[in-house]
Amino acid sequence: MKFKIKKNNIIDVLSRVQGITGRKSNLAITENILIQTKGDKIFIAATDLETGFEGTYPSKIESDGIVTINSKKIYEIVKNFPSDDIGFEEVDNRWLKIGNENVLFNLVGMNPDDFPEIPHIDEINFLNLNSYDFKKMIEKTVMVSAPTEEKRAHILGVKFECIEDDGEAILRMISTDGKRLSKTDYFNIEEKIEISEKDTVIIPKKGLNEVAKFLNHEGKIKVGIKDNNFIVKKENETIIINLLEGEFPEYGDIISVGDDNVIEVDKDSFRMMLKRMSILTSDEYKGVVFKFDKNTLVVRAANPEIGESKENMNIDFKGDPIEVAFNPQFFIDTLSFIDSDHVFLRIVDDEHPCFIQGKNDKSFLSVIMPMKI
Repeated sequence: MKFKIKKNNIIDVLSRVQGITGRKSNLAITENILIQTKGDKIFIAATDLETGFEGTYPSKIESDGIVTINSKKIYEIVKNFPSDDIGFEEVDNRWLKIGNENVLFNLVGMNPDDFPEIPHIDEINFLNLNSYDFKKMIEKTVMVSAPTEEKRAHILGVKFECIEDDGEAILRMISTDGKRLSKTDYFNIEEKIEISEKDTVIIPKKGLNEVAKFLNHEGKIKVGIKDNNFIVKKENETIIINLLEGEFPEYGDIISVGDDNVIEVDKDSFRMMLKRMSILTSDEYKGVVFKFDKNTLVVRAANPEIGESKENMNIDFKGDPIEVAFNPQFFIDTLSFIDSDHVFLRIVDDEHPCFIQGKNDKSFLSVIMPMKI
């Protein structure tokens, strides 16, 4: 195998696959990428046995071949290469020569026959989505991360479903960590994905994190589900994720938002208030106390190891006083994904969650559970 390629044609993909090849598996070869010549392009594949990636990129091919080489090292070589044109040539015993007449690297490869096969799935009913909108949906759900030791599928993954509401097809993604829930909807989809015979489709959050890296601010993508796989397809790149097995809890009652105690606040003022109050929080003392009373919101933080803080905000609140503790970081995370200048808070009492939604955005809802202090 021998080819030349422009640095700009390969550097981005080598950067983005690091999250896949950098993840430990029980096969050392998953730290490698597979490179194969195909016509006037090179084909690149990466997998961690749960998330697989394939892409093709324009190149000047001199001879055909296939190699598998350490992903991190080839990325570092290309990233720091001093010129735009880079030559690649396979030599004896699976070695790969990279460089030109001035700079030359020789990397030892592994047997490409040992590279795990990535599923090739045909006859998929794809859903066409705006790339940027789907990227934001992923970000809004994977922000609710799972603890490292977590084993439950509904915590490790995001529920993906197509529903109908008043005759309108809606793509919905839901995630939770047991302390909060994030729901995001995509309206006006052109068609509906049939979720085969499964009642629940749960996509791993770590796989969706990798998908988000490949999504642009413009253009269209295709998403589909087939044979226990979630597929995202761009013009020249495809990501395939193994679905998780498990049940996602029924969430309908949790997201039923009423109209009592709905409070409108300025997003930026509220966020900065919480950032100031979170200065005194720690791993042992994460909560701050919210007190809603007589058109005033008072937020207090107390940490016996550091100190205390308090701040007031004028609000339109005429209900009975409510005092409840929350983790302020959950609010800060949510507010960073709301585009509206004003947000609605719906508070019930000290035992029920707080709902957060952008004033002019019904597509994103965050539900935050209270804390006991």
